[in-house]
Amino acid sequence: MPLMTGKTAALALAIAATASVLATVSSADASEGKAVTPSLAWGTCDGEDHDARQECATLSVPLDYRDPDGKRITLAVSHIRSERPGARRGTLLLIPGGPGGSGLNRPTTYGKRLPQSVRDAYDLVGFDPRGLGGSTHADCGLADEDLSLATSRPWPAADGGITGNVTTARRIADACARNGGDLVRSLSTVNEARDIDRIRQALGERKLSAWNTSYGTYVGSVYAQLYPERTDRWVLDSNDDPDPTRVERGWLANLAVGVEDSFPAFAEFASSLPEAERLADTPAGVRRVVLDLAARLDAEPLPRDGAAQPVLDGNMFRQSVLTALYSQKNFKDLAPFIKGVRDGHAPAETPGRMTQDAAAVSYATLCNDVEWPRSVSAYARDVAAGRASHPLTAGMPGNITPCAFWPDKPQDKPVRVTDRGPSNVLLVQNRHDVATPYSGALNLRRAFGDRARMVSVDSTGHGAAYVPAPYTSSCADRAVTDYLVRGERPAGDVSCPAPEEAP
Repeated sequence: MPLMTGKTAALALAIAATASVLATVSSADASEGKAVTPSLAWGTCDGEDHDARQECATLSVPLDYRDPDGKRITLAVSHIRSERPGARRGTLLLIPGGPGGSGLNRPTTYGKRLPQSVRDAYDLVGFDPRGLGGSTHADCGLADEDLSLATSRPWPAADGGITGNVTTARRIADACARNGGDLVRSLSTVNEARDIDRIRQALGERKLSAWNTSYGTYVGSVYAQLYPERTDRWVLDSNDDPDPTRVERGWLANLAVGVEDSFPAFAEFASSLPEAERLADTPAGVRRVVLDLAARLDAEPLPRDGAAQPVLDGNMFRQSVLTALYSQKNFKDLAPFIKGVRDGHAPAETPGRMTQDAAAVSYATLCNDVEWPRSVSAYARDVAAGRASHPLTAGMPGNITPCAFWPDKPQDKPVRVTDRGPSNVLLVQNRHDVATPYSGALNLRRAFGDRARMVSVDSTGHGAAYVPAPYTSSCADRAVTDYLVRGERPAGDVSCPAPEEAP
């Protein structure tokens, strides 16, 4: 979800229509079948951080699908062939998260997480979305300060004011309008789905199977709505709310819910540590510690010698907590971090930094997918309400983004996910997910209707299937593997217990 790889600054609500998409999308796709898609010429991948068997290729696609004979851009595509050709049944597409996440190395990185039976049954295929990585690069020419992850989420001022956020949002929107050109204007989930179908054609596949995670679940849902008969076994893990009236606006707002859903697991962990390490004796006490520390840092930030950000303020502290909630494996580091801050020690960490292409893809996709409100005063009211109702996120999820000042309206209306199409979707979801909350995943489940089945895991974290030990859910993994390898999807929705070995 999520403005960075794996999580975004604006992240994470369906009624049947007369067709699989709205009329503007259908008309835009009408010419796709006229063009001849070339096959992929596989060769060596650049770099060394991939499986030696992974091969790469480039694919030319239209910049604008309304003008298929016009300007072209390239997509970087990769694959690792089935490890047992005699058992091969098709292609498994691995759609990256984000928006702004690279997917070219997913056959290597995510491939390692898949069981042998899945790696035998499928060629694993990844790609960098348009504008990103090995594909034609997008660039908004953003200032260095706007590439810092410290500013990628719109945290309000300590007093709840949003004047600084308004200035930052306007500056980013203006830079993208001035420097981004036609490529930035073309960045959207609908166009990513169209690009995926060109990849399918180039692979020579009649249908694709997929294992999609985080933002990739929304891309996968849009593809399944645009091209339902071109989907085979479709797995969506950690699911975005598909509400076509809000889309990414809803995802950002849902962070407030996700943090509240996920924090109790950390509070339980931090109150159960040995006495010298624990933050408080009860989960409620841990929550008070975190809220009190954030307020204290709002008033008196801690100096950080040698860090790019010279102080640790309340919002950086809140962001550290939010980021750690993506996985239970982070809890063992989060607890001593909080304890150290309470004792007056701020670690000299350097905030991460986005690349120009990842920032452009992230911001542009969020803003091109759906229209955002323009009223600054409305955002200020939402921030004030959020600070009262969800104090752990201090109003950030309701705050203003560059999309409030984005100059262009979306080229396509958001796709409405419906129950019209083959019944071949399997949703996998943790009940406590900071980035894609369970409530939003349930909205996607309702939208798909009988097209889908859902496997819910009583666990905390972003990512439910094929999660490394000790947070592995054998129940979820078995359901996904049975479906991908043997086509055995649960007859109804399934509830899985907490992972067996999780602390």
